[in-house]
Amino acid sequence: MFDTSPLSLAQSLLRCPSVTPAEGGALALIESVLREAGFEVHRPIFSEPGTPDVENLYARYGSGKPYLLFAGHTDVVPPGDASRWRHDPFGGVIDGGELHGRGAVDMKGGVACMMAAALAFIRERPDFGGSIGFLITGDEEGPAINGTVKLLEWAKARGERFDACILGEPTNPNQLGDMIKIGRRGSLTGHVVVEGKQGHVAYPHLADNPIPSLLRLVSALIGKPLDHGTEHFDASNLEITTVDVGNPAANVIPASARATFNIRFNDRWTPESLEAEIADRLREAAGNHVRYTLTMEPTNAVAFLTEPNDFVGFIAKAIEAETGIKPKLSTTGGTSDARFIVRDCPVVEFGLVGQTMHQIDERVAVADLDRLASIYRKVLDAYFPS
Repeated sequence: MFDTSPLSLAQSLLRCPSVTPAEGGALALIESVLREAGFEVHRPIFSEPGTPDVENLYARYGSGKPYLLFAGHTDVVPPGDASRWRHDPFGGVIDGGELHGRGAVDMKGGVACMMAAALAFIRERPDFGGSIGFLITGDEEGPAINGTVKLLEWAKARGERFDACILGEPTNPNQLGDMIKIGRRGSLTGHVVVEGKQGHVAYPHLADNPIPSLLRLVSALIGKPLDHGTEHFDASNLEITTVDVGNPAANVIPASARATFNIRFNDRWTPESLEAEIADRLREAAGNHVRYTLTMEPTNAVAFLTEPNDFVGFIAKAIEAETGIKPKLSTTGGTSDARFIVRDCPVVEFGLVGQTMHQIDERVAVADLDRLASIYRKVLDAYFPS
Protein backbone atom coordinates (compact mmCIF):
# COMPACT_ATOMS: atom_id res chain seq x y z
CA MET A 1 0.00 0.00 0.00
CA PHE A 2 1.50 3.30 -1.10
CA ASP A 3 1.49 6.54 0.87
CA THR A 4 -0.26 8.81 -1.64
CA SER A 5 0.20 12.12 0.12
CA PRO A 6 1.68 14.83 -2.13
CA LEU A 7 4.88 14.99 -0.09
CA SER A 8 5.48 11.25 -0.04
CA LEU A 9 4.84 10.89 -3.77
CA ALA A 10 7.08 13.85 -4.58
CA GLN A 11 9.83 12.56 -2.32
CA SER A 12 9.72 9.13 -3.95
CA LEU A 13 9.81 10.61 -7.46
CA LEU A 14 12.77 12.87 -6.60
CA ARG A 15 14.74 9.82 -5.57
CA CYS A 16 14.47 8.47 -9.11
CA PRO A 17 17.47 9.76 -11.17
CA SER A 18 15.44 10.32 -14.33
CA VAL A 19 17.72 12.70 -16.23
CA THR A 20 16.54 12.85 -19.87
CA PRO A 21 16.23 10.31 -21.47
CA ALA A 22 16.64 7.90 -18.51
CA GLU A 23 13.42 6.64 -16.96
CA GLY A 24 15.23 6.23 -13.64
CA GLY A 25 12.35 4.38 -11.97
CA ALA A 26 9.98 7.37 -11.96
CA LEU A 27 7.45 5.99 -14.45
CA ALA A 28 7.63 2.56 -12.83
CA LEU A 29 6.69 4.16 -9.52
CA ILE A 30 3.75 6.04 -11.07
CA GLU A 31 2.58 2.86 -12.79
CA SER A 32 2.58 0.93 -9.53
CA VAL A 33 0.67 3.61 -7.63
CA LEU A 34 -1.96 4.12 -10.34
CA ARG A 35 -2.48 0.40 -10.99
CA GLU A 36 -3.12 -0.16 -7.29
CA ALA A 37 -5.84 2.53 -7.48
CA GLY A 38 -7.57 0.86 -10.43
CA PHE A 39 -6.10 2.74 -13.40
CA GLU A 40 -5.40 0.96 -16.66
CA VAL A 41 -1.74 1.79 -17.34
CA HIS A 42 0.39 1.56 -20.48
CA ARG A 43 4.11 2.20 -20.86
CA PRO A 44 4.83 2.77 -24.60
CA ILE A 45 8.41 3.30 -25.72
CA PHE A 46 8.99 5.44 -28.81
CA SER A 47 12.00 5.60 -31.10
CA GLU A 48 13.37 7.81 -33.86
CA PRO A 49 16.63 7.43 -35.78
CA GLY A 50 19.34 9.60 -34.28
CA THR A 51 17.50 10.09 -30.98
CA PRO A 52 17.37 8.00 -27.80
CA ASP A 53 14.45 5.71 -27.09
CA VAL A 54 12.07 7.24 -24.56
CA GLU A 55 9.72 5.58 -22.09
CA ASN A 56 6.30 7.16 -21.56
CA LEU A 57 3.19 6.48 -19.51
CA TYR A 58 -0.51 6.66 -20.24
CA ALA A 59 -3.15 5.79 -17.65
CA ARG A 60 -6.93 6.05 -17.50
CA TYR A 61 -9.56 5.53 -14.82
CA GLY A 62 -13.17 5.24 -15.96
CA SER A 63 -14.70 5.03 -19.41
CA GLY A 64 -17.30 7.77 -19.41
CA LYS A 65 -17.42 11.42 -20.37
CA PRO A 66 -16.20 14.02 -19.72
CA TYR A 67 -12.56 13.00 -19.77
CA LEU A 68 -10.10 15.21 -17.86
CA LEU A 69 -6.43 14.61 -18.56
CA PHE A 70 -3.48 15.43 -16.32
CA ALA A 71 -0.23 15.84 -18.24
CA GLY A 72 3.40 16.30 -17.30
CA HIS A 73 6.88 14.86 -17.40
CA THR A 74 9.20 13.00 -15.05
CA ASP A 75 12.46 13.64 -16.89
CA VAL A 76 14.70 16.31 -15.43
CA VAL A 77 17.72 18.32 -16.48
CA PRO A 78 21.13 17.23 -15.14
CA PRO A 79 21.92 18.45 -11.61
CA GLY A 80 25.37 19.75 -12.55
CA ASP A 81 28.05 19.61 -9.88
CA ALA A 82 26.32 17.70 -7.06
CA SER A 83 28.93 18.93 -4.56
CA ARG A 84 27.49 22.45 -4.91
CA TRP A 85 24.07 21.31 -3.71
CA ARG A 86 23.16 21.58 -0.04
CA HIS A 87 21.68 18.10 -0.27
CA ASP A 88 21.90 15.15 -2.64
CA PRO A 89 19.99 16.31 -5.77
CA PHE A 90 18.31 12.89 -5.86
CA GLY A 91 17.90 12.53 -2.11
CA GLY A 92 14.48 14.06 -1.61
CA VAL A 93 15.64 15.72 1.60
CA ILE A 94 13.28 17.93 3.64
CA ASP A 95 15.02 20.93 5.17
CA GLY A 96 13.42 24.01 6.68
CA GLY A 97 9.95 23.15 5.41
CA GLU A 98 11.21 22.66 1.85
CA LEU A 99 11.67 19.52 -0.26
CA HIS A 100 15.02 19.59 -2.07
CA GLY A 101 15.91 17.80 -5.28
CA ARG A 102 16.17 17.97 -9.03
CA GLY A 103 12.63 18.11 -10.36
CA ALA A 104 11.04 19.35 -7.13
CA VAL A 105 9.51 22.23 -9.09
CA ASP A 106 9.96 21.15 -12.72
CA MET A 107 7.93 19.04 -12.48
CA LYS A 108 7.88 15.97 -10.27
CA GLY A 109 6.28 18.01 -7.52
CA GLY A 110 3.42 18.90 -9.85
CA VAL A 111 3.01 15.28 -10.98
CA ALA A 112 2.86 14.15 -7.35
CA CYS A 113 0.13 16.71 -6.59
CA MET A 114 -1.92 15.60 -9.60
CA MET A 115 -1.68 12.00 -8.51
CA ALA A 116 -2.54 12.77 -4.89
CA ALA A 117 -5.61 14.79 -5.92
CA ALA A 118 -6.87 12.22 -8.41
CA LEU A 119 -6.39 9.29 -6.03
CA ALA A 120 -8.17 11.07 -3.17
CA PHE A 121 -11.05 11.96 -5.52
CA ILE A 122 -11.41 8.39 -6.76
CA ARG A 123 -11.35 6.96 -3.25
CA GLU A 124 -14.29 9.17 -2.28
CA ARG A 125 -16.18 9.00 -5.60
CA PRO A 126 -15.17 5.80 -7.41
CA ASP A 127 -18.31 5.91 -9.58
CA PHE A 128 -18.16 9.59 -10.58
CA GLY A 129 -19.17 8.73 -14.14
CA GLY A 130 -16.40 10.40 -16.16
CA SER A 131 -12.76 9.59 -16.78
CA ILE A 132 -9.44 10.81 -15.38
CA GLY A 133 -6.19 10.20 -17.22
CA PHE A 134 -2.46 10.76 -16.95
CA LEU A 135 -0.20 11.48 -19.91
CA ILE A 136 3.39 11.49 -18.64
CA THR A 137 6.48 11.69 -20.82
CA GLY A 138 10.20 11.21 -20.27
CA ASP A 139 11.22 13.53 -23.11
CA GLU A 140 10.11 17.06 -22.22
CA GLU A 141 13.51 18.38 -21.24
CA GLY A 142 15.16 16.72 -24.25
CA PRO A 143 14.44 16.76 -27.98
CA ALA A 144 10.67 16.36 -27.39
CA ILE A 145 10.52 13.90 -30.30
CA ASN A 146 9.76 10.56 -28.66
CA GLY A 147 7.53 11.94 -25.94
CA THR A 148 4.23 13.81 -25.84
CA VAL A 149 3.74 14.13 -29.61
CA LYS A 150 3.99 10.40 -30.20
CA LEU A 151 2.15 9.55 -27.00
CA LEU A 152 -0.81 11.64 -28.15
CA GLU A 153 -0.74 9.98 -31.56
CA TRP A 154 -0.60 6.56 -29.89
CA ALA A 155 -3.57 7.43 -27.66
CA LYS A 156 -5.59 8.80 -30.58
CA ALA A 157 -4.96 5.62 -32.56
CA ARG A 158 -6.48 3.71 -29.63
CA GLY A 159 -9.60 5.85 -29.86
CA GLU A 160 -8.89 8.04 -26.84
CA ARG A 161 -10.54 11.48 -26.92
CA PHE A 162 -9.91 14.10 -24.25
CA ASP A 163 -12.21 16.95 -23.22
CA ALA A 164 -9.74 19.09 -21.27
CA CYS A 165 -6.22 18.93 -19.90
CA ILE A 166 -4.25 20.38 -17.00
CA LEU A 167 -0.49 20.51 -17.54
CA GLY A 168 1.37 20.85 -14.25
CA GLU A 169 4.31 23.00 -15.34
CA PRO A 170 5.56 25.54 -12.76
CA THR A 171 3.60 28.64 -13.83
CA ASN A 172 3.81 30.87 -10.76
CA PRO A 173 6.57 33.50 -10.69
CA ASN A 174 6.45 34.40 -6.99
CA GLN A 175 3.78 32.57 -5.01
CA LEU A 176 1.30 29.79 -5.54
CA GLY A 177 -1.77 31.25 -7.20
CA ASP A 178 -0.06 34.01 -9.18
CA MET A 179 -0.59 32.77 -12.71
CA ILE A 180 -2.39 30.38 -15.02
CA LYS A 181 -1.00 29.85 -18.52
CA ILE A 182 -3.83 29.80 -21.06
CA GLY A 183 -1.54 29.90 -24.09
CA ARG A 184 2.04 30.16 -25.24
CA ARG A 185 3.95 32.11 -27.82
CA GLY A 186 5.44 30.35 -30.80
CA SER A 187 9.17 30.12 -31.47
CA LEU A 188 10.90 30.48 -34.84
CA THR A 189 14.65 30.54 -35.53
CA GLY A 190 16.38 31.81 -38.65
CA HIS A 191 19.88 32.28 -40.04
CA VAL A 192 21.15 34.98 -42.40
CA VAL A 193 24.46 34.56 -44.22
CA VAL A 194 25.97 37.44 -46.23
CA GLU A 195 28.59 36.57 -48.84
CA GLY A 196 31.48 38.93 -49.50
CA LYS A 197 34.97 38.57 -50.90
CA GLN A 198 37.98 37.93 -48.72
CA GLY A 199 40.93 40.26 -49.06
CA HIS A 200 43.65 42.32 -47.41
CA VAL A 201 42.43 45.21 -45.29
CA ALA A 202 45.04 47.48 -46.93
CA TYR A 203 43.41 46.83 -50.32
CA PRO A 204 39.66 47.07 -49.64
CA HIS A 205 38.91 47.86 -53.29
CA LEU A 206 39.97 44.29 -54.11
CA ALA A 207 37.61 42.81 -51.48
CA ASP A 208 33.98 43.02 -50.43
CA ASN A 209 33.44 43.24 -46.68
CA PRO A 210 30.20 41.40 -45.76
CA ILE A 211 29.97 42.83 -42.25
CA PRO A 212 28.44 46.25 -43.08
CA SER A 213 25.90 44.49 -45.30
CA LEU A 214 25.01 42.05 -42.53
CA LEU A 215 24.53 44.96 -40.13
CA ARG A 216 22.17 46.56 -42.64
CA LEU A 217 20.10 43.39 -42.83
CA VAL A 218 20.06 42.93 -39.05
CA SER A 219 18.94 46.53 -38.64
CA ALA A 220 16.06 45.83 -41.01
CA LEU A 221 14.96 42.87 -38.89
CA ILE A 222 14.87 44.82 -35.63
CA GLY A 223 14.13 48.29 -36.98
CA LYS A 224 10.37 48.20 -36.47
CA PRO A 225 8.09 46.10 -34.26
CA LEU A 226 6.55 42.98 -35.68
CA ASP A 227 3.27 43.93 -33.99
CA HIS A 228 1.95 45.59 -30.86
CA GLY A 229 0.45 42.57 -29.18
CA THR A 230 -3.02 41.03 -29.25
CA GLU A 231 -5.82 40.65 -26.70
CA HIS A 232 -4.08 37.91 -24.72
CA PHE A 233 -0.48 38.20 -25.93
CA ASP A 234 2.39 40.64 -25.61
CA ALA A 235 4.06 41.98 -28.74
CA SER A 236 6.07 39.47 -30.76
CA ASN A 237 9.80 39.80 -30.14
CA LEU A 238 12.79 39.20 -32.44
CA GLU A 239 16.18 38.81 -30.80
CA ILE A 240 19.53 38.57 -32.58
CA THR A 241 21.24 35.73 -30.73
CA THR A 242 24.55 35.40 -32.57
CA VAL A 243 26.65 37.42 -35.03
CA ASP A 244 29.58 35.38 -36.32
CA VAL A 245 32.46 36.00 -38.72
CA GLY A 246 34.97 33.40 -37.59
CA ASN A 247 37.88 35.61 -38.55
CA PRO A 248 41.01 35.25 -36.36
CA ALA A 249 43.10 37.74 -38.35
CA ALA A 250 42.84 41.50 -37.84
CA ASN A 251 44.31 42.27 -41.26
CA VAL A 252 41.91 40.15 -43.33
CA ILE A 253 38.49 41.16 -44.64
CA PRO A 254 36.31 38.05 -44.13
CA ALA A 255 34.58 36.17 -46.90
CA SER A 256 31.22 35.87 -45.15
CA ALA A 257 29.31 36.93 -42.05
CA ARG A 258 26.27 35.36 -40.45
CA ALA A 259 23.65 36.09 -37.85
CA THR A 260 21.11 33.94 -36.04
CA PHE A 261 17.82 35.22 -34.64
CA ASN A 262 14.90 33.83 -32.68
CA ILE A 263 11.36 35.16 -32.68
CA ARG A 264 8.84 34.54 -29.93
CA PHE A 265 5.58 35.32 -31.69
CA ASN A 266 1.96 35.76 -30.72
CA ASP A 267 -1.27 34.51 -32.27
CA ARG A 268 -1.23 37.16 -34.97
CA TRP A 269 1.34 35.08 -36.83
CA THR A 270 1.89 31.62 -38.20
CA PRO A 271 5.41 30.38 -38.94
CA GLU A 272 4.64 30.77 -42.65
CA SER A 273 3.37 34.35 -42.45
CA LEU A 274 6.24 35.31 -40.17
CA GLU A 275 8.81 33.82 -42.54
CA ALA A 276 7.27 35.84 -45.37
CA GLU A 277 7.57 39.02 -43.32
CA ILE A 278 11.23 38.33 -42.55
CA ALA A 279 11.97 37.60 -46.20
CA ASP A 280 10.30 40.87 -47.26
CA ARG A 281 12.30 42.92 -44.78
CA LEU A 282 15.58 41.39 -45.88
CA ARG A 283 14.78 41.73 -49.58
CA GLU A 284 13.96 45.40 -49.19
CA ALA A 285 17.11 46.11 -47.17
CA ALA A 286 19.40 44.14 -49.46
CA GLY A 287 18.24 45.67 -52.72
CA ASN A 288 20.51 44.61 -55.58
CA HIS A 289 23.70 45.10 -53.58
CA VAL A 290 23.80 42.40 -50.90
CA ARG A 291 24.28 38.70 -51.62
CA TYR A 292 22.68 36.74 -48.81
CA THR A 293 20.79 33.58 -47.95
CA LEU A 294 17.99 33.16 -45.42
CA THR A 295 17.37 29.78 -43.79
CA MET A 296 14.48 29.19 -41.41
CA GLU A 297 14.55 26.19 -39.09
CA PRO A 298 11.48 23.94 -38.91
CA THR A 299 9.38 24.57 -35.82
CA ASN A 300 6.70 22.73 -33.90
CA ALA A 301 6.22 25.67 -31.52
CA VAL A 302 3.19 27.57 -32.80
CA ALA A 303 1.35 30.23 -30.80
CA PHE A 304 -1.89 28.95 -29.27
CA LEU A 305 -4.61 30.13 -26.91
CA THR A 306 -7.19 28.37 -24.75
CA GLU A 307 -10.05 30.84 -24.60
CA PRO A 308 -11.06 31.76 -21.04
CA ASN A 309 -14.04 29.39 -20.72
CA ASP A 310 -15.75 27.38 -17.99
CA PHE A 311 -12.75 25.08 -17.65
CA VAL A 312 -10.40 28.01 -17.09
CA GLY A 313 -12.98 29.37 -14.67
CA PHE A 314 -13.00 26.14 -12.63
CA ILE A 315 -9.24 26.38 -12.19
CA ALA A 316 -9.21 30.10 -11.38
CA LYS A 317 -11.94 29.68 -8.75
CA ALA A 318 -10.17 26.70 -7.19
CA ILE A 319 -6.94 28.70 -6.95
CA GLU A 320 -8.65 31.69 -5.38
CA ALA A 321 -10.54 29.51 -2.92
CA GLU A 322 -7.31 27.83 -1.77
CA THR A 323 -4.89 30.77 -1.84
CA GLY A 324 -7.02 33.91 -1.71
CA ILE A 325 -5.29 35.08 -4.90
CA LYS A 326 -7.06 35.80 -8.17
CA PRO A 327 -4.62 34.37 -10.72
CA LYS A 328 -3.48 36.25 -13.79
CA LEU A 329 -4.32 34.60 -17.11
CA SER A 330 -1.02 34.66 -18.98
CA THR A 331 0.61 33.58 -22.25
CA THR A 332 4.17 34.55 -21.28
CA GLY A 333 7.25 32.38 -21.00
CA GLY A 334 8.83 29.77 -23.22
CA THR A 335 7.32 26.77 -24.93
CA SER A 336 5.92 23.66 -23.25
CA ASP A 337 4.27 20.40 -24.21
CA ALA A 338 0.95 22.25 -24.11
CA ARG A 339 1.66 23.23 -27.72
CA PHE A 340 1.13 19.59 -28.68
CA ILE A 341 -1.81 18.82 -26.38
CA VAL A 342 -3.86 21.80 -27.60
CA ARG A 343 -4.27 20.03 -30.96
CA ASP A 344 -6.51 17.48 -29.20
CA CYS A 345 -8.27 19.43 -26.45
CA PRO A 346 -8.21 22.71 -24.50
CA VAL A 347 -5.18 22.82 -22.22
CA VAL A 348 -4.38 24.99 -19.22
CA GLU A 349 -1.09 25.09 -17.34
CA PHE A 350 -0.90 25.51 -13.60
CA GLY A 351 1.71 24.20 -11.20
CA LEU A 352 4.22 25.24 -8.57
CA VAL A 353 6.38 28.35 -8.11
CA GLY A 354 9.16 28.28 -10.69
CA GLN A 355 11.86 30.35 -9.02
CA THR A 356 14.35 27.49 -8.51
CA MET A 357 13.64 25.32 -11.57
CA HIS A 358 16.81 24.05 -13.30
CA GLN A 359 18.91 25.68 -10.56
CA ILE A 360 21.28 24.25 -7.98
CA ASP A 361 19.27 23.52 -4.81
CA GLU A 362 15.96 23.27 -6.68
CA ARG A 363 13.30 23.02 -3.99
CA VAL A 364 9.62 23.44 -3.19
CA ALA A 365 7.79 24.45 -0.04
CA VAL A 366 6.10 21.41 1.49
CA ALA A 367 3.05 23.58 2.19
CA ASP A 368 2.81 24.40 -1.53
CA LEU A 369 2.62 20.71 -2.38
CA ASP A 370 -0.38 20.30 -0.09
CA ARG A 371 -2.05 23.42 -1.44
CA LEU A 372 -1.50 22.52 -5.08
CA ALA A 373 -2.97 19.07 -4.51
CA SER A 374 -5.95 20.74 -2.84
CA ILE A 375 -6.40 23.04 -5.85
CA TYR A 376 -6.36 20.11 -8.27
CA ARG A 377 -8.87 18.32 -6.06
CA LYS A 378 -11.18 21.34 -6.12
CA VAL A 379 -10.94 21.38 -9.92
CA LEU A 380 -11.96 17.71 -10.04
CA ASP A 381 -14.94 18.36 -7.76
CA ALA A 382 -16.07 21.24 -9.98
CA TYR A 383 -15.43 19.42 -13.26
CA PHE A 384 -17.28 16.28 -12.16
CA PRO A 385 -20.21 17.61 -10.11
CA SER A 386 -21.93 15.00 -7.97
